[in-house]
Amino acid sequence: MSIAEIPLSADNQLFTLQLAGQQLRLRLIYRDVAGWVLDILDPDERPIVSGIPLVPGVDLLAAYGSLGFSGGLWVVSDDETQEYPSKTNLGYGSHLYFVTTD
Repeated sequence: MSIAEIPLSADNQLFTLQLAGQQLRLRLIYRDVAGWVLDILDPDERPIVSGIPLVPGVDLLAAYGSLGFSGGLWVVSDDETQEYPSKTNLGYGSHLYFVTTD
C-alpha cells in the first residue's frame, strides 16, 4: 500500500498532478451550501468527474471504478469531532490522500 498526501490550501484551486502514473487536473471549490467539492479533469481540462463532495472516511473514487483510477482518494480530519473540512482548514486540519494497494 502506498499513501501520498495531496498538498492543498484553504483556497479555491486548480492544479495538475500525477496519480499512479496518470496525469490529471484537480479543481477544488468551496461552495457555501455544499462545502468543498472536487472536480477531476483530464490534462486539457475536460471533466472526468464533477462535484465530488469532500466527505471524510470514504473512498471518494469508489463509485468511479470503471474510469480506471488505480487508487482511492480519502479525506482525513485531524479533529475527530469535525465531520467535514471547513472553509479555512483544508490542507491544514483536513487532508486529502491518494491511496493505492500495490
